[in-house]
Order: sequence, then C-alpha cells, then structure tokens
Amino acid sequence: MRVGLYPGTFDPITLGHIDIIRRASVLVDRLVIGVAINRDKGPLFSLEDRVAMVEAEGVRLARQSGIEIVVHPFENLLIDCARDVGAQVIIRGLRAVADFEYEFQMVGMNRTLDDSIETVFLMAEARHQAIASKLVKEIARLGGDVSKFVTPEVNTALRARFVRT
Repeated sequence: MRVGLYPGTFDPITLGHIDIIRRASVLVDRLVIGVAINRDKGPLFSLEDRVAMVEAEGVRLARQSGIEIVVHPFENLLIDCARDVGAQVIIRGLRAVADFEYEFQMVGMNRTLDDSIETVFLMAEARHQAIASKLVKEIARLGGDVSKFVTPEVNTALRARFVRT
C-alpha cells in the first residue's frame, strides 16, 4: 500500500489545498493529511477547528476518490511524522517560484534525515495559484469576500471569527 503524507497548517484549508488533496489521491492508496501544530505561526483557528475543517473535506474527497483519507495532527519533525504514519511519499503543493526555494531546502534536509521517503511536488492549478491561507485570513479580517477561495463551511467559520461590531 502506497501511503502519502500531505502536511500543512491548514489555517484555514483553502480550495488550493483541496485541489492538491484531490490530485494527490490518484497517486497513493492512503492519504494522510498532517495538520501541523505550529505555535510559532499563531494560527487563527485552534488545532481542533483546523482538524475538523480538514476532516470534513477529507470525507467528501475520500468518497469521490475511493481512497482512504485520514487526518493526523503532528508537532514533530515532518520526516518523523512521515515515519509515524508509514508514508513513503511526502506531497507538497507549489503555487509559485517563491515556494520552490523553501521547498527545495526542505527536501534536501528531509533526504539527509531519511532518504527512503520521497517528496513529490504538485503545482496548484492556475485558478488556485494565488490562494494563500494568510491572504484569505487578511481579506476575511477586513470584511472582504473569500467565497472564491474556500468552501462555504470555511467561509462561514471565517465570517464568524471576524464578526464586525
């Protein structure tokens, strides 16, 4: 069984993330979505909220793809998380050239730590390349419409988080 790990903070999960999950699901038999506990980033949503949002999308995508999709929160090294879940492949999404430089360094470090785990990059579809969770949060915070970037459920969660008084 080929197991893939798609890690991220998913704060919140966007249509760009969902695009990568959908496309990754044809490459593996089981896809683990690793929700990173990254206290340094100061996430908008709690770990529990992020896991619930990712799980909701995972259920829909698993039905469509026919593969097992599970959500796994983690706070350790990415390579250790990959070992923990039995992943042979780490899946990373790329939006632009700027993403590549960071990801290139990460792959080098991960290969040094464990060269048996491969990293596969998937380019976001053109219509999703500009979507970044950070920008989505900023637009929502300022009262803008983010419905083109997230699912209706995530849009509702963002609006509830940034209720204007």
